[in-house]
Amino acid sequence: MIGKQLLAQDVAWGRSGLVPAVVQDPSDGRVLMVAYVDEEALAATLATGEVHFHSRSRDRLWRKGETSGNVLRLVDVAVDCDGDALLIQVHPTGPTCHRNTRSCFDPAGTEPTVAPAISEIGATERGAATPPPGQGFDWLETLWATIDARAAADPAASYTARLLASGVDGPARKVAEEATEVLMAAKDDATAASDSRPVTRDALAGEVADLLYHTLVLLRERGLPPAAVIARLRERHKA
Repeated sequence: MIGKQLLAQDVAWGRSGLVPAVVQDPSDGRVLMVAYVDEEALAATLATGEVHFHSRSRDRLWRKGETSGNVLRLVDVAVDCDGDALLIQVHPTGPTCHRNTRSCFDPAGTEPTVAPAISEIGATERGAATPPPGQGFDWLETLWATIDARAAADPAASYTARLLASGVDGPARKVAEEATEVLMAAKDDATAASDSRPVTRDALAGEVADLLYHTLVLLRERGLPPAAVIARLRERHKA
């Protein structure tokens, strides 16, 4: 069940009338908190687009951020296979935890992830800056899954399948070609007049998209999972 397709009858509320809800930021998969939801809270969440819970300590409906201003804007809600737990994906508008950390699972005193440009503006009523929106890198998992599936497709019916069937030369040449086009588009954007910038920015985004796609196809052809690349980036980041 996704978003507003989810109905109260899809959830196994049990004797307490509550189910646990795991709250996750889909931009990077970070778990932000765990709380409880009843039918009233689910209905309020779907109706308003801001996540509501049932406060067990106060025994009432609770809109997350109602005092701090750090609301959770709904992206998606799904029920698990047994119907007795929810996964709620959100875009947080500030630190999720009352300790001023991004996640309730972060150690106390951990600074929320905030871009420098935003850290100087947009403070919440508790003095915490609003973190920047996620970049949506999680969607690349969908692209990778599609490329992986195309490996078994008919090359006559799929461009991706044709690239994969051409061996290393096909996708590798496209990576080189697209990298050159990214360079050209970036230089066009750098020298464009301000009124032309939307056009050059759009062109640059398109060329980078082509480069990312063909790079993933090359990785699939070589049997190298993107996770190996991510692991290398993490190692370098730690260094």
